[in-house]
Amino acid sequence: MKRNKIYILLLLSIFMFTSCKVGKNYVRPEMPLPDSLVHRQDSVSIADQQWQAVYTDSTLRNLIDRALEYNKDMLIAAARVKEMAAQKRISVANLLPQLNGKVSANREMENYGGHSRDVDNTYEAKALLSWELDLWGNLRWKQVAAVADYLQSVEAQRALRMTIVAEVAQAYYELVALDTELEIVRQTQKAREEGVRLARIRFEGGLTSETSYQQAQVELARTATLVPDLERRISLKENDIAFLAGEFPTHIERSRFLQELDVPQSLPVGLPSDLLERRPDIRAAEQQLKAEHARVKVAYTNMFPRLALTGQFGLESDVLSNFLQSPYSLLNGAVLTPLFGWGKNRAALKAQKASYEAEIHSYEKTVLNAFKEAKNAIVDFNKIKEVYQLRVKLERSARNYVDLAQLQYINGVINYMDVLDAQRGYFDAQIGVSNAIRDELIAVVNVYKALGGGWQVEE
Repeated sequence: MKRNKIYILLLLSIFMFTSCKVGKNYVRPEMPLPDSLVHRQDSVSIADQQWQAVYTDSTLRNLIDRALEYNKDMLIAAARVKEMAAQKRISVANLLPQLNGKVSANREMENYGGHSRDVDNTYEAKALLSWELDLWGNLRWKQVAAVADYLQSVEAQRALRMTIVAEVAQAYYELVALDTELEIVRQTQKAREEGVRLARIRFEGGLTSETSYQQAQVELARTATLVPDLERRISLKENDIAFLAGEFPTHIERSRFLQELDVPQSLPVGLPSDLLERRPDIRAAEQQLKAEHARVKVAYTNMFPRLALTGQFGLESDVLSNFLQSPYSLLNGAVLTPLFGWGKNRAALKAQKASYEAEIHSYEKTVLNAFKEAKNAIVDFNKIKEVYQLRVKLERSARNYVDLAQLQYINGVINYMDVLDAQRGYFDAQIGVSNAIRDELIAVVNVYKALGGGWQVEE
């Protein structure tokens, strides 16, 4: 009974020691956040929606799905998550006793001087138990760091997913915009060819000088030079999209014109505090900060003594016939304490504290950058909508001016240079409208990404 009390007392002492964890838990750095991202307060945000609800074009959806599944950076990030999950499991296992088995048979022969031959046999089958008692929380702080590293890899994967969705959408809109621009150029080229034909007829009929005819040919040639350059840019953009989708260069299916794509009239942005919880890059930065905080505690507890218990239990005999009747046991406890290391442990602690301080500033920088991106994206969206409306009005006026100029030229009221000026203005206005639509669509992409949308995985 007395021996049992001693064992119970010993176990309670071990429990008390191992329950001690030196150091304060992590606390998020305080940063005063802006009151709002826009003048009005939105209780909801477009970032709360799945990306499928934002990008309604079916072809674009298919491209994003392919990219999320086969993009090489996504596959690398997935492998990184698996690695960190395994490291986390290792940190948990380090807290628990380690049990190994050993079975061996040894035959040792000695013959000192050639006259004393001695043969010694040893047979053993043992269970080897080892356990480092976590007196000060060293192993538990390592576990905290490992968990934070794992969660950081998860958030980094989510941030990458958000980026891939945005990159594919933006590249897709740019590709369709190039198609639209190429179609405008080809239509303009046809108009230029018709202008050359009319100028030649009037020149041959003696109604105009050769200058007008030559100028018409110049404008036709200038327009024709735009075609191969646009075709080159289209091919390069297709290659970019194929790369994002984890594919070799190939033709990319897409909508025919930008006008076929929907642009939302307004975008709810939510509350500023939502960014801290929604954007995965901010959450990843905070998990990295948690890991650094835990490593400071690990460096601190490295200066305290460490207690390790080892035990061996099993059978051991020098005669095989007596093996099963030869029990063996060994218990050992060792305390390892730093005495004099030339200040190595304290220097390691100072270095880790400095690393943690740098990580705090890195986290704050990530937060500031997130708010800057969100604010810039919102400003761009609102102003680009104004630009689009103005360019639409300009395009209508330019088209009317071209129709009037051509009519006056046929009637001999104005010369051909005036017609060319009107056509140039109309061409520029058409390209301006196309670019405005593209910029609107990309602005939606940027707002959605800046607010932390696009990483969500469907349940």
